[in-house]
Amino acid sequence: MAHSHSDNKNVATAFFLNLGFTIIEIIGGFLTNSIAIQSDALHDAGDTISLGFAWYFQKLSKRGRDNKYTFGYKRFNTLGAMITGVVLAAGSVYILIEAIPRLLNPEETNVQGMIWLAILGVFVNGLAVLRLKKGGDSLNEQVMTWHLLEDVLGWIAVLIGSVMMYFYDAPWIDPALSIGITLYVLLNVVKKLQRAGKIILQAAPDDIDVRAIQEKLESATGVKKAHHIHLWTLDGEYNLLSAHIQTSEDRTVSDLESTKEEIRSELKGQFHIDHITLEFEPVEKEHSTEKN
Repeated sequence: MAHSHSDNKNVATAFFLNLGFTIIEIIGGFLTNSIAIQSDALHDAGDTISLGFAWYFQKLSKRGRDNKYTFGYKRFNTLGAMITGVVLAAGSVYILIEAIPRLLNPEETNVQGMIWLAILGVFVNGLAVLRLKKGGDSLNEQVMTWHLLEDVLGWIAVLIGSVMMYFYDAPWIDPALSIGITLYVLLNVVKKLQRAGKIILQAAPDDIDVRAIQEKLESATGVKKAHHIHLWTLDGEYNLLSAHIQTSEDRTVSDLESTKEEIRSELKGQFHIDHITLEFEPVEKEHSTEKN
């Protein structure tokens, strides 16, 4: 419980750091007239929303299963990812509409203000990364650490671009940085929405081969055939499987329990399947016209 409390505290600290700085950079982006900083503000706003959901759902997941949500609350995390993705996609379209005309007709920006904001961006996001890495064991923290590392790299790019504009008259660098950052954000948003969509539609996890699972089931002691195999995931990490297992009629209840434990142990260890439901039936019950 102490470790879980520490995880929540680390995510909460990173959330408030990101939220505070996002507000600063939104204001700073308009004051410096930098579309690149506004783009990075959008990126940081998305990460702030993600951190907020991660913090909230990490606490919510402790409730476990109840009569309303019999599988628990893990899929709420996917809902959060979809909401974040839609918000980021809408913001990215807005930024591109603003940035592309500026690439053709660059506007002057407050370069010194950009430099100071970029330095502050590297510092704040770096501090958030260090805070999350201090715990680092929970999956939420590991995923968000990578998001914040991307933010640090984005601000380093803005810093380099603003320093170049300080020494050279090249205002086109600002909208070019903005377009690059925004397209990068959009690419990640599309990937996130695709993954969330697959989870909602109960697709099998990409990293698990259903045929390999069938072969593993049929190699278990006393198993003649496995069918009606259904594999899905609650949130991209917690995987579930149900299957019908055909055995010979001479198998006793004790034999079936032994086979069940063997299958569960194998599937959990090799395929990382957390929840396994098996239905045993004698071979004679097979219907050739039955479809999955």
